[in-house]
Amino acid sequence: MEEEEMGDEGPSSQSELPHSEDPELAQQDPLPVESSPPEENVFVDKKAVDKLTEGLLSHYLPDLQNSKRALQELTQNQLVLLDTLDQEVTKFRECNALLDLNSLFTEAKVYHNKLVNIRKEMIMLHEKTTKLKCRSLTCFHSRIEIILKNIFVSLVVVIKVLQKDCNQYFCFCRLHVLEM
Repeated sequence: MEEEEMGDEGPSSQSELPHSEDPELAQQDPLPVESSPPEENVFVDKKAVDKLTEGLLSHYLPDLQNSKRALQELTQNQLVLLDTLDQEVTKFRECNALLDLNSLFTEAKVYHNKLVNIRKEMIMLHEKTTKLKCRSLTCFHSRIEIILKNIFVSLVVVIKVLQKDCNQYFCFCRLHVLEM
C-alpha cells in the first residue's frame, strides 16, 4: 500500500529526480547524492521546491489534520471525563457527608433516648418523693394524734388525781371548818 502511494506521488528512489519542463532546471547539474560536502552551496529551483513542498503537504497534511482532529476529540473527551470525575468526587463527598449525618442522627437518637429515660426516672423519683412526703405527713399526724391522745389521757388522769386531791383537801378543809 505504501509502495502504491509512493508510486503515485513521484519517483520511488532517492537517486531519481523529477523531470521538469523548465529549461533552467534541465541546464542545472543534478545534485550528487551523499557526495556533496555540507559546505557547498546547493542551488535548487524554487518551482521544484514548491512542487515538492506541495506534494509533501498533500501527502502528510490530511493525516496531520486527522490526527489534530483526533487529538482535539481526545482532549475534549478527556475534559468531559475530568468533569464527570469531578462530579463523581463531589457525589462521593456528599455521600460521606450523608454518612456522617446519618451517624450524627443515630448518635442524637441514642442521646435522646437517654434523656427520655432520665426524664422518666426523674418523674418516677418525683412521684416517689411525693408519696413519701404524704406518708411522712400522715405518719407525723398520726404520731401527733397519738401523742396528743397520750397527753390528753395524762391530763385526764392528772385532773382526776387533782380532783381527788382537791376533793380530799376540801373535805379536810370542811372538817376543819366544821370543827372550828
